[in-house]
Amino acid sequence: MYAIINAGGRQYKVKPEEFVEMNRVAGDVGNKITFESVAAVGEEGGQLNVGSPAVTGAVVEAEIVEHFRGKKLIAFKMKRRKGYRHTVGHRQELTKVKITAINA
Repeated sequence: MYAIINAGGRQYKVKPEEFVEMNRVAGDVGNKITFESVAAVGEEGGQLNVGSPAVTGAVVEAEIVEHFRGKKLIAFKMKRRKGYRHTVGHRQELTKVKITAINA
């Protein structure tokens, strides 16, 4: 069984006992969280239940494993022959969660 959830402005395909890295989720390590915005629930190679916009009564339960920061990304701007150079670095705040159950 798998589900497609909406979290942090993105969609993730999740399965039970799977680890997922997503944008920072509020909560401490070890806390249980639930995702109630479930876009679809289905079986591998079987039927897919798609909601509009969400499947009613479907909930995905997860546990926060760790908070961390992603790899550093560099944004560099330059205008040739003008002496303009601008460099900015960014590291995204991320959370690793373990999917414990999918209740459809």
